[in-house]
Amino acid sequence: MKIAPTTMISANPIRTRFAPSPTGYIHVGNVRTALFAWLVARQAGGTFILRLEDTDKVREVEGSGDHIQRTLEALGLDWDEGISIGGPHAPYKQSQRLDHYRLWADKLIAAGRAYADPYTVTEVQVFREQAQAAKQPFLYRNHRPGGSGQPAMPSSWDGSVPLRFKSEPQTYQWHDEVMGDLHAGVEAIDDFILIKSDGYPTYNFAHIIDDLEMAVTHIIRGQEFIASMPNYLNLYEALGIQRPLLATMPHVLGPDGNKKLSKRDGAKDVLEYIRDGFLPETLVNFIASLGWNDGTEQEIYNPQELIDKFELGRVQKSGARFDEQRLLWMNGAHIRGLSLDELFGKVTDFWPEQAASYSPLYRKQVLSLVQERLKYFKELPELTMFFFVDLPVNPELISSHKQLKKYDSSALKVLLEQAQTSLGQSDFSLTDLTARLNGLLEQTGEKPAVLFSLIRIATTQAASSPSLADSLRVLGRERTLARLQCQLDYL
Repeated sequence: MKIAPTTMISANPIRTRFAPSPTGYIHVGNVRTALFAWLVARQAGGTFILRLEDTDKVREVEGSGDHIQRTLEALGLDWDEGISIGGPHAPYKQSQRLDHYRLWADKLIAAGRAYADPYTVTEVQVFREQAQAAKQPFLYRNHRPGGSGQPAMPSSWDGSVPLRFKSEPQTYQWHDEVMGDLHAGVEAIDDFILIKSDGYPTYNFAHIIDDLEMAVTHIIRGQEFIASMPNYLNLYEALGIQRPLLATMPHVLGPDGNKKLSKRDGAKDVLEYIRDGFLPETLVNFIASLGWNDGTEQEIYNPQELIDKFELGRVQKSGARFDEQRLLWMNGAHIRGLSLDELFGKVTDFWPEQAASYSPLYRKQVLSLVQERLKYFKELPELTMFFFVDLPVNPELISSHKQLKKYDSSALKVLLEQAQTSLGQSDFSLTDLTARLNGLLEQTGEKPAVLFSLIRIATTQAASSPSLADSLRVLGRERTLARLQCQLDYL
């Protein structure tokens, strides 16, 4: 028996949702689900809903709900209805919707499709062990009360014990927008718990009621739920409702590609990437590319391009490996796509503290030199420190250099003295510095890998730096000559 259909989910307008549990921070795998749901809604001019599935009070982490909101806000994934902003289907926290679940539970009871669970946890465990010993899958419905040799079916439910769904096992075939046509046999369907003895619903029940009442048209969620889909289909039928369109996301795999990316294996908080200086638009671009492409060779997208081009049908069925090196490359590409003024405005909090005493004009000159090499903002101090601080002579920079380590101190000293003399006559314009450095190559007969490396080490005391002429121009005449002299004194 099923409940007479009273509420149907409309195909239009499109309404999607992201419904995380507040059990900690969210990593890229979680955010990808939110992003794809957001893209579908934005592309169609529909509605994106953010709700919180907070009925598992044992695993709930205080502050997680706020953290999830900050993560989506930082990425620019705005929502139209949901927690913190409300909407026509409030409340958007499951813990505040218990009366909604109880109403639908009563309808199922009245229709004969739900019953009070008479067994203790210990008794259910015995049933599991018996099935295991018989090498058979455990199905609770084989022990359903009222059956042969089982206790009588309880006549009512007072909330002190779990409420179970009374399934009607059958085979199912259904279409998934990503996984294609799927099917399952009767063995995949069982009597699952709808409401626990603590009064809170299970995910299996609550999300279906929430999606129904909030008129969600597209359910986009992770692969871990696909095994439960036959049970959901059975419940949809019992409730007399039309199921939404389904799209199952394959797992985001860890760096080794062998298993699902998880917090347990070091998956980082997305906000940690932003604190390290990854651009939000990079993270959105990168996360979207985990298992999706538009069929072209394009790799760099801005958010509007993703909205315009995204298709659920182009999400791959297999898992996508998380590659942090690719994320670094992509962030560098986005950084290079910014104007200098845009970049300067974004790195305010990432300069080395010594940079505070220098003018914005000087800092902007420095930034222009490292923009091509900058992969994320937190490495800005490492790349630029020598522009703000006179670092001590580091002899290992020469002794470990493939070419320079072949020269003795006297030979290096001669080369530096020639450089000091020539550069001391420069006006330190880029044109003049370039000409003088090239002239020194002719004068000394040395290769750039020797002469330029020596001058660079002497004037920066860094393992690498931007182009030599550019670096010297920004450092200026006085500082450049002083640092050459410092290296000479050491030699």
